[in-house]
This record gives sequence, C-alpha cells and structure tokens, in this order.
Amino acid sequence: MSHVTVLLNEAVDALQIKPDGMYVDGTFGRGGHSRLILQRLGKHGRLIALDKDPVAIEAGSKIEDERFRLVHSGFENLSGVLRGLEVDKVDGILLDLGVSSPQLDEAERGFSFRFDAPLDMRMDTSRGQTAAEWLAEVDEKLLGEVIHEYGEERFAKQIARTLVAARKEQAILTTRQLGEVVAKAVRTREPGKNPATRTFQAVRIYINRELEELEAVLPQCVGLLKSGGRLAVISFHSLEDRMVKHFMRDMAQGAKVPKGLPIRAADMPQGRLKLVGKAIKPGEEEVARNPRSRSAVLRVAERSGVMEGGGG
Repeated sequence: MSHVTVLLNEAVDALQIKPDGMYVDGTFGRGGHSRLILQRLGKHGRLIALDKDPVAIEAGSKIEDERFRLVHSGFENLSGVLRGLEVDKVDGILLDLGVSSPQLDEAERGFSFRFDAPLDMRMDTSRGQTAAEWLAEVDEKLLGEVIHEYGEERFAKQIARTLVAARKEQAILTTRQLGEVVAKAVRTREPGKNPATRTFQAVRIYINRELEELEAVLPQCVGLLKSGGRLAVISFHSLEDRMVKHFMRDMAQGAKVPKGLPIRAADMPQGRLKLVGKAIKPGEEEVARNPRSRSAVLRVAERSGVMEGGGG
C-alpha cells in the first residue's frame, strides 16, 4: 500500500502559508505535507523538515529544492535543530504524529501483526532497543502498566502475565509470536479488530517514547512561533489527541486570575496561543479512500503576541 498523506490540504491550509515564510514539518514521513508546503512557498520561503526514520530521510533526499532542508532527528530536538541552522522564529509548525503507512506496510519494521517479521518497532532503526529486546527483559508489572496505559487495554495484566510465562518457554522474536501469545490472553475481542492491536500500539509508543517526545516538543513550538504563526497537529489516537487538546487549551487560557476579582474581559490576561476553529476530522470521502485516516484529528492554534512568561 502506497503512502497516502492524511488531512493533506486541511493541515497545510491551517498553516496559512506566506510565500516568503519559514516553516517546519516536524514529521516528514514520505513528504506529502512538505511537498504541498513547498508548492505554496515563493522563492524566498523556506521549509525545514525533520524525521527520525532513516528510510524517510532517504526518501526526502530526492527532493532537490534549495528552499528545503531535511534533518535526521526526532522533533523533541526541534529547538536545537533550528538553533543549529541559525533559525530563531518560524511562521508555522506541522506535526503529523504516530506511525506512517510505509512503516506499517514494510514487514521488516515489525510494526504490524499482519506480517510475520522480526519484532523491531523502532522508528529510528539506527539506535535504541528493539521491541523484542525490551520484551525479553521487562518485568511483568511494568509490562502490564505499559499495555494498560498506552494501549488502553483492559486485559493488560492478563496479557503481561501470559507474555512473561511464554518467554520462559521461548524468546518472543517475531510479530506473529507476539500476536499469538496476546490472543491467548484476550478473552473477548472488538468486532473486526485483532486482539493484539492495543498491545502492539502500546509497545510501539513505549519503545519510541512517543508521548514523552510530544510532551517535550509542544512547549518548544510555542517558543519558536512568531506572533501570528500557526501550530497544526494531527493525532491518531486518544492519548496523543488528549495531550494536544489540553496543552493548547491551557496555553490559550493565560495566567489564572483569582475568582471574584473585579476585572474587565478586555483586561484579562491573554494566553500565548489562540485556538483556531474546532478539531478537524477526515471526511467520508477521505476515509473511504484511506481507511487508516479514520482516527485522525487535526487541531490548530495560533501564537498570540503575549511574550514568554506573560500569561499562560
């Protein structure tokens, strides 16, 4: 299955591209959003893209455009990457979270139970521990917590107990092994959903530190945006979306004022972000064309004129 960029026009429209602006695509993937941003930029505009996946970096190296710069890095290092490129502030930042279709569809990456493949799951295959290595040593309590918290799996304890017992008999090295072991522990399954879905999601999120990295980058984005600059974030599961929603809401509220204080609405402290519209979801046509887009949620906020430390 080829990669289909989710909410392509909606996300790029949300950035309100200025022809001579400076933009960041924090998750290049296969470059769908980046290519559309470049189409809308003038000759003096610039786009900096990041990705931690070496395969994505290789794909992006084929774009020959002097306005474009691609960096092999996770977006949690965004401030440092921009500092290294001598960029102070930008006009817009786009984050398209989660795992990409090519990562799911390349069996050897080990993200999907649809193929029997080595259990890797790393987005950055050049560093870090594989899922198989982690599952070989993690203790039952932490394993259960990860599956429960990141997979929102109600059978997390049973799955953890079953996995720990199974690995004593045989090392869990492939996606098929993991899927089969989990299936034994899940007593009921949602219609049309593989019983291992939530466990695979949980292990992937933990191995790649996805929520920690999102938590790290969001405040950086606020600090890096020019006044009027836009932050657009596409999430694919409730944990990410909740984090983005709460962060944007808190940044929009400004400093808390004691209850009962006589103060006019116009004089209320302003937040460092302003919320832009409501959450955007793919339409029926996009979901029919690309079923994986079904769970996507796009949230947008705009940088206010409030400086660091003022409000928020």
